[in-house]
Amino acid sequence: MSKLIFMLTLYLVSFTAKAQDASVEESTGGLQTGFLGVWLHNEKRLSDQFVLRGEIGFDSSISGGTFYRKTLFLLIPVLTAEPRWYYNLKKRLSKSKTIKGNSGNFLSLKTSFHPDWFVIANENNIRVVSDISFIPTWGIKRNIGKHFTYETGIGFGYRYFFAKNSGFAENEGEAALNLHLRVGYQF
Repeated sequence: MSKLIFMLTLYLVSFTAKAQDASVEESTGGLQTGFLGVWLHNEKRLSDQFVLRGEIGFDSSISGGTFYRKTLFLLIPVLTAEPRWYYNLKKRLSKSKTIKGNSGNFLSLKTSFHPDWFVIANENNIRVVSDISFIPTWGIKRNIGKHFTYETGIGFGYRYFFAKNSGFAENEGEAALNLHLRVGYQF
């Protein structure tokens, strides 16, 4: 009888160990912060490896120089839509690593818009020029315990400034870099 219980227990343990599918979660969200900002985000499943990540938050800027007497600190609203492909989920599972909370490596197209709605700054009467950026990005996202995460990514793309709306003669574009390191709390 004890051999039967042992075999049944062994079978159930091996079955539950393989029960996790190599698929992103249906929906996951949280709050992240990094060196230059704070963001609320949600990732909605599109397929087994693809999600659409939406963010709303504040990007920060620190500057100074000829035009300002002191160091200028800004918090600028940002809206982001980012399709992500988590490409190594099966590999992580085969090595008995978790994919909970969409832990994995990803490729994405980070599309961010900074509207000229308002600016939080340490100076009065500061305005920003609205811009939109498209940055292909490679990154990793991992869990720390049950609710905490960290994420890092790097990408190179394009940013377009809507300068005419702010009184300038022409709109302008430039190369843009996405370099981020964030920690967060997952709801």
